[in-house]
Amino acid sequence: RHPGVREMLAATVYVALLGCLQAQQLQGHVSIILLGATGDLAKKYLWQGLFQLYLDEAGKGHSFRFHGTALTSTEQGQEVIAKVLESLSCPSNTAPSRCAELKAQFQQLSEYRRLKTPEDYLALSKDIEAQVQHEGLREAGRIFYLSVPPFAYADIARNINSSCRPGPGAWLRVVLEKPFGHDHHSAQQLAAELGSFFQEEEMYRVDHYLGKQVVAQILPFRDQNRKALDGLWNRHHVERVEIIMKETVDTAGRTSFYEEYGVIRDVIQNHLTEILTLVAMELPGNVSSPEAVLQHKLQAFRALRGLQKSSAVVGQYQAYSRQVRRELQKPDSFHSLTPTFAGILVHVDNLRWEGVPFILMSGKALDERVSYARVLFKNQAYCAQSERRWEAEQSQCLPRQVIFYIGHGELGSPAVLVSRNLFRPSLPSASWWEVTDRPGLHLFGRPLSDFYAYSPVREQDAYSILISHIFHHRKDSFVTTENLLASWVFWTPLLESLAREVPRLYPGGAENGPVLDFEFSSNRLSFSQPPPEQVVPGPGSVPTPSHFQVLTAKYRHSPLISAWPEELIARLAGDIEAAAVRAVQRFGKFHLALSGGSSPVALFQQLATGHYGFPWAHTHLWLVDERCVPLWDPESNFQGLQAHLLQHVRVPHYNVHPMPVQRHQRLCAEEDQGAQAYAEEISALVTNSSFDLVLLGMGTDGHTASLFPQSPTGLDGEQLVVRTESPSRPFQRMSLSLPLINRARKVAVLVMGRMKRDIAMLVSRVGHEPKKWPISGVLPTSGQLVWYMDYEAFLG
Repeated sequence: RHPGVREMLAATVYVALLGCLQAQQLQGHVSIILLGATGDLAKKYLWQGLFQLYLDEAGKGHSFRFHGTALTSTEQGQEVIAKVLESLSCPSNTAPSRCAELKAQFQQLSEYRRLKTPEDYLALSKDIEAQVQHEGLREAGRIFYLSVPPFAYADIARNINSSCRPGPGAWLRVVLEKPFGHDHHSAQQLAAELGSFFQEEEMYRVDHYLGKQVVAQILPFRDQNRKALDGLWNRHHVERVEIIMKETVDTAGRTSFYEEYGVIRDVIQNHLTEILTLVAMELPGNVSSPEAVLQHKLQAFRALRGLQKSSAVVGQYQAYSRQVRRELQKPDSFHSLTPTFAGILVHVDNLRWEGVPFILMSGKALDERVSYARVLFKNQAYCAQSERRWEAEQSQCLPRQVIFYIGHGELGSPAVLVSRNLFRPSLPSASWWEVTDRPGLHLFGRPLSDFYAYSPVREQDAYSILISHIFHHRKDSFVTTENLLASWVFWTPLLESLAREVPRLYPGGAENGPVLDFEFSSNRLSFSQPPPEQVVPGPGSVPTPSHFQVLTAKYRHSPLISAWPEELIARLAGDIEAAAVRAVQRFGKFHLALSGGSSPVALFQQLATGHYGFPWAHTHLWLVDERCVPLWDPESNFQGLQAHLLQHVRVPHYNVHPMPVQRHQRLCAEEDQGAQAYAEEISALVTNSSFDLVLLGMGTDGHTASLFPQSPTGLDGEQLVVRTESPSRPFQRMSLSLPLINRARKVAVLVMGRMKRDIAMLVSRVGHEPKKWPISGVLPTSGQLVWYMDYEAFLG
């Protein structure tokens, strides 16, 4: 009825379609440069991932060029790349003729070139610009995938930044493979170096576990099942969490890498820790927001309880040292201390997870290849009927668990499994399908029919997924600088404490039997069985702590007890308990003053977990010194005491005496007279102001408590408690004075670690010079002084 209107509508639609086509054409050209293109990772995964990207994106508005580069000569590199390109595969639903056509296109778009000098990078950049100009295209951006050792990063980054950045309006994405450092310090250095060349937005650190479909599903699963999980995902219902990666292969051919990194750095510090944060973190309102996810991950890192040597067990398969000697030309007497197996006990100290053990375990040469994260729920039910009548969907006596099955193992494929007696989970039906029962298949002792089980409709390789995310600028699947450094802050102290630990030897494979089984209690992890005699190291091996007994001697004319750290802490804890029992029997109470810092942490944990006869109900706890920070601050000595001791034992709250560093909403203000108030409290409650036991440490400069060299404050006079100045932050401190410390019935000085060797040697030779070395002024007037020093501090 209105032909003019129809013509106008048709013209409008035509213009809109033309605009869409032009917009697609304007998306531009993308150059992907793969460095290390002839290496194992590239040949096995990365070229296939790039081909998959081409299959997914061809015809959608971008043009591509793939530049394989390495240090290999042009002729040799071209031969390697030609073989790799010929071996590429298409998805199973692609017709053979269509696959051959797509492979031919990809091969035409791929080239090899040597990339070594700054001139090579400049030539590459000019070639890209010339090609874009010749074909009348607009450059969209460049992806540099660095499949090379980290020591090469700096030179490559410098060359990219100076000679191969795209022009204005085009983006740059630089992809980095682990390892990202060896400890916190090296990771900081590497991050600073890379940060001088690239912006954070331009860097993509790959942890390929974040590309695995089940791992990528953890947060969406928790989000989509909030209603069911909100009441369950916490300490009241979760018994424990297991995060496991087992491998049957050994390290043959890789011992050079493994000697430098070991199992904790290789997979636990990165892969398993990423899974830990995804399971433990609080859910952000929007799980699709990379910024929100990162912030919640960092909160989870801040809540992790610091690891001690006793938090881990380590092992090494028997053939490892022999392989190292052969591959690295080591002498016959060489025995490696590198762990190829580790079990770690982790705690998350927040309201949701307090007290829940997280078990992280990985190893080489084990009995099976499997990876999973398993959340096991508490079971307090009793079922009156016999087990054969229990129904999977109803019986609360059956195990209740959520399992993120990452791959391999009995199931053979990735899956999310939820016990039928928990709830029916919700997963996106377009990409996940429910697995039907497989008679005879058991997982964790239960038939598959006990679970709601879902697997991906289309299984995809992790690298293909991550390369697609890089192309689409999805940063949520990659490790940021903040995330990386937070992980190393957590793991570095444990790695340092294990550096000289002799790992338990195990035969490898099915012959391992129970030799690697371990048990956990509170903060401690230990092997369940003593090692079999046949796997004890032979002649020339590194001595173990059991080769040394506790040594008693004299130091500065006072008793010295020296041992390996674990034996020393056990001895000191036993001595403190004995003193407490005697004091309570004689006086009805025990007054114990404790120093802060890192050295007493292991002692606090030992007292909390191994001394059930300790008379805590009659013990008063005082602080030797305190930093002038709020009591809830992580740097507060009281906060350390609370985290590692007070929350685990039953001390009446009115028997706990924190130093009053914060009064009237001010910190250590002189007019608030906090030191005087603490002195008055001591005088009122402690007979003659004589503590039953004072625990001190010794700093590398000879300070003790918060009494520092070249500062006369608190070294003499009538004051019991003083305000002092520290040479390091936080500068303001509060401390018991030396005269008050010397009134104690017993003073124990705990000195641990190789860093204390020099000061221990120096103090052993000096006289009474507290102004230079305050520790030299510690000598109880009528009490006893005992030094507790580990072998590293005493012998070096």
